[in-house]
Amino acid sequence: MIEIEFVGAAQTVTGSKHLIHTPQGDILLDCGLFQGHRKEALEKNKKTTFDFKKICAVVLSHAHIDHSGALPLLYKQGYRGPVYTTFATRDLCAPMLMDTASILKSDSDHIQKKIARGNKNLEPVEPLYDDDDVRGILSQMVGLSYHRTINLTSNVNLTFFDAGHVLGSSICVLDIKDNGGKNMRLAFTGDLGRPHLPILRDPEVPTDITHLLMESTYGDRLHDPIEETGAALAKIIKETVARRGKIVIPSFALERSQELIYKLKDLLKQQKIPDIPVYVDSPLAVKLTDVFRLHPECFDKKAFEMLQHKDNPFEFPTLHYVTSVEDSKRIDADDEPCIVISASGMCEGGRVLHHLEHSVTDSKNSIVIVGFQAQHTLGRRIVEKQPMLRIYGTEYELKAEVHVLNGFSAHADQKGLVDFAVQANKTGSLQNIFLVHGEEKSQNALIEKLKEQGFKNVQAPAPGDKVMLTTN
Repeated sequence: MIEIEFVGAAQTVTGSKHLIHTPQGDILLDCGLFQGHRKEALEKNKKTTFDFKKICAVVLSHAHIDHSGALPLLYKQGYRGPVYTTFATRDLCAPMLMDTASILKSDSDHIQKKIARGNKNLEPVEPLYDDDDVRGILSQMVGLSYHRTINLTSNVNLTFFDAGHVLGSSICVLDIKDNGGKNMRLAFTGDLGRPHLPILRDPEVPTDITHLLMESTYGDRLHDPIEETGAALAKIIKETVARRGKIVIPSFALERSQELIYKLKDLLKQQKIPDIPVYVDSPLAVKLTDVFRLHPECFDKKAFEMLQHKDNPFEFPTLHYVTSVEDSKRIDADDEPCIVISASGMCEGGRVLHHLEHSVTDSKNSIVIVGFQAQHTLGRRIVEKQPMLRIYGTEYELKAEVHVLNGFSAHADQKGLVDFAVQANKTGSLQNIFLVHGEEKSQNALIEKLKEQGFKNVQAPAPGDKVMLTTN
């Protein structure tokens, strides 16, 4: 008897967790943090709805925090089994999880200081986990190459395929033999990438899939071509510089920051943007960019050739990687035009909050959103252009210009998702599609498109739903 339980990222886009119940033990696909309003996120992340003692293995699709960020919490609760992932993801998780632990502590300390100064809108927050929990879970990570098959249990084999989403991201394929001796092939996309994006190879499509767990983040829309998005970014930069403003870009430290650096270098080479300072104000992004240099095996041909010719894709003369707090503060103190790329991508923590505090009230400035913003996040409120924004308990009037460039997204759009399902079903083997990591609107639109392609069994499970897997 094989059963899937949808624990997280079910009818929402964060907190990815999916349990595969097998007679030999449970397999956990991803172990991510829920991201959203601070109080709601804390409550959801603290609450565990499954028994870690029954888990025999964790399979991690990639290093983004909404997929990996609860792993130290799992360790804190007592899990001591293996965490299987790719080599690049393992290397990325070290700085990312340590950074998350640091942010959890610094945010807790910052809120405590605000409370001590008399802010009655805030409540004390205890960090979910600490550095010791991160070190513990890192010691349990097992790196695997793409296409290498290993046994998770006597009845379940695991193989990773390249998802083309972020460095080291994988489509996790489980070959399962049930008690009746029947074989099934379950594929979990994690976050599925897009073809023809810079730096990384295009996503692969495993075949002979019988059951597909597929993300649906952009299931209701199509992305602009990356070339058009680059032109739009150049226009925003030139117009903002002309009015002596700053361009603040909240960005995920992993992949999106590196893609932006890559694109800005290209725009500067073509003299399509002014030669102004570009600050990557994220100690994490700096560390992750170093990890990128260690894994050229994940690069596409163009990026690999740039490295071979010692033309580093992540360096140019006006680019400054900022690590110290003092240097970060100097950016806001300087009135000269510049570009600031800073984490976190959904504006729920990290240094970008301080840059937003100093920039949102000035109409000269521009806020450029380049990634998906989940419900109840500050990033979503900026996208919605809400007139007042609360940052660290203080209200700020939004006067800066807001621009949304979804063309930089590393997620497949509706067409990409449908095409993936069609290609995975080349042999007619696909029996069920379960949509995860998406909001209701995007999932409903994607269900209709998939049904138009002849897929009959498509559903978007709710949190806590369980589905028995069978073979025809």
